[in-house]
Amino acid sequence: MNGEPDPDRPRHATAYVALVVVLALVVVASLTLGVGSLGDDGLRDVLLSLRGARLLAAALAGAALAVGGVVVQGLLRNPLASPSILGTTAGAALGGQLVLLAMPWLALPFAPEMLVPLGCLVGAIASLVVLLSLLRHTNDAVTLLLTGFILSSLFLALGSFVTSLAQNQWELGRAVVAFSLGGVSGVGTRQLSFAAPLVVAGIGAAFGWGRALDLSLSGEDEARSLGVDVDRLRWWSVVWVAALVAAAVSLGGNVAFVGLVVPHVLRPFVGWSHRRLVPAAALGGAVFLAACDVVARALPSQGEIPLGVVTGLVGAPLFLALLLRQRREELLGG
Repeated sequence: MNGEPDPDRPRHATAYVALVVVLALVVVASLTLGVGSLGDDGLRDVLLSLRGARLLAAALAGAALAVGGVVVQGLLRNPLASPSILGTTAGAALGGQLVLLAMPWLALPFAPEMLVPLGCLVGAIASLVVLLSLLRHTNDAVTLLLTGFILSSLFLALGSFVTSLAQNQWELGRAVVAFSLGGVSGVGTRQLSFAAPLVVAGIGAAFGWGRALDLSLSGEDEARSLGVDVDRLRWWSVVWVAALVAAAVSLGGNVAFVGLVVPHVLRPFVGWSHRRLVPAAALGGAVFLAACDVVARALPSQGEIPLGVVTGLVGAPLFLALLLRQRREELLGG
């Protein structure tokens, strides 16, 4: 602030360098692993194109979910909050599933896959608006988690109902199930061209609102006294988190825990400042989900393991550990 060197700067720089190095390794693994050999001159360009699109989709979705988690945690002043835990991811997935279900009866003047991201956006916005409306007068962690769990369960139940309706048509049912389980194998350039601007804009907005989010961590009254328009911050955060989640879900389907896991892993290295945490989370989310996609391809199975299954196997135990640690700290503090 006063021209003094930041004693934590070497640690932050090391964290960013490590993220970039790991991302480079994941990129190499993603482009080289998979069915087919790059040594075949006739297949090399096709394989690199398909794997490159898949890698970019996973990186964009991971970055979007991780940054969305950072914003939600800062907005609600609760490190256990995330788009998936709060039902936002399930809401976006439900919007996409409804579009898939209605698609056979829609006469569209453009590519039908472009309508799925719009459905995801509407579902994400609706879920966040409902959550914030219910929690407007409380920030209790138990209430937050219970409300998010109920909303997520409701959206997942509605999604299961949509899936059951889609089973009358084999191709439609298969598409809805694959979308709900998560995966980036079928992503094309149209989806990427729609989602990429949303992700870039959402990350830029989260970085731009970083100082306001930092001040809001002290409480709404304290933030208002320091000049933060809390209501404006809240609703714009809803818009940008919804855009990030919608972009991620439109690319990778219903993928959970990224927005919870990545910020918690990075905070000990980069701190709570959103101007530092947002870019680190974008890199970390890209690394995490792209690496999970490589694992999904590499694990032996009859077919490819859904991406949402891999992230759940990693994220669920970690989330349980976080809950237990928080409970232990509360007991010790009491």
